[in-house]
Amino acid sequence: MKLRQLHYIQEVARRGLNVTAAAEALFTSQPGVSKQIRLLEDELGIEIFVRNGKHLTEITPAGERILEHAERVLRDVQNIERVAEEFRYSDRGDLSIATTHTQARYALPNVIDRFRRDYPRVSLHLHQGSPPQIARMAASGEVDFAVATEAMEHFDDLVMLPCYHWNRCILVPPDHPLAQSKGQLALSELGEHPLITYTFGFTGRSKLDQAFAARGIRPNVVLTAVDADVIKTYVRLGLGVGIVAHMAYDPEADKDLVMRPADHLFEASTTHIGFRRGLFLRRFMYDFIEHFAEHLTPELVDEMAGISDPVQRRARAAEMQSSLPSH
Repeated sequence: MKLRQLHYIQEVARRGLNVTAAAEALFTSQPGVSKQIRLLEDELGIEIFVRNGKHLTEITPAGERILEHAERVLRDVQNIERVAEEFRYSDRGDLSIATTHTQARYALPNVIDRFRRDYPRVSLHLHQGSPPQIARMAASGEVDFAVATEAMEHFDDLVMLPCYHWNRCILVPPDHPLAQSKGQLALSELGEHPLITYTFGFTGRSKLDQAFAARGIRPNVVLTAVDADVIKTYVRLGLGVGIVAHMAYDPEADKDLVMRPADHLFEASTTHIGFRRGLFLRRFMYDFIEHFAEHLTPELVDEMAGISDPVQRRARAAEMQSSLPSH
């Protein structure tokens, strides 16, 4: 049995049993991957994958168990390599982060700029995706950190650390009726206009839907996007009222739009940063977390990582949320 073979079966499973896609991700040939999988199966005396002709169709029950152990072995190997790197080159390495567009565009730039100045020899890799994709990438080891707000139920396999609260704002052109109204906006006023906001499952969209549902209002959402800049573009075209994360509003760049606060209308959302349990965190990884959320000291990170029960981790995270800053 070779580590390379474990990498191959893991990647094939990760790529939906598409051997060609796995081979491309591994920078090798499809026949080479197929051959090594067959050799591993012959050595073990069982089939890991069910085949229909030349195609893999499903993972066998034995294969499921083997893949679980293979993932742990490969994770331990990666941690061994990280320990060696930490003692050999403490200020260099790689750090990969998966997040949504809003976090990548508005929350992370200053953090990454500071981190790059502190660790110029660390290569940063930023991946964007939906919350389920982000969770999957972090849980599988494709990335080191996940930064997300929405769909926390997908992140049970990860140590998720609450970073900060944030809320939304309303954006309209200067000649829009909501730009002229006095006092705080009411949810019923928003319900009278076509709305442009985030795609469901992104950037706290569930809090928005919950607020309207609680008041018995059916919002007229005419356009959704994962990108706040796209939302603002269509607000400028007069297609509707924009509802975006407050951090996405730039008084200078968006001075042609009128911003109305909406924190009284919607429950605040909480952004988390997370990693899979058992991951060896290098010093620069601790520093990145603390740059992103200064209350997340290495001691607190280690405390959360040491809680094995997901229910207890969520309870501890809920305690921490009461004192989080707002963005």
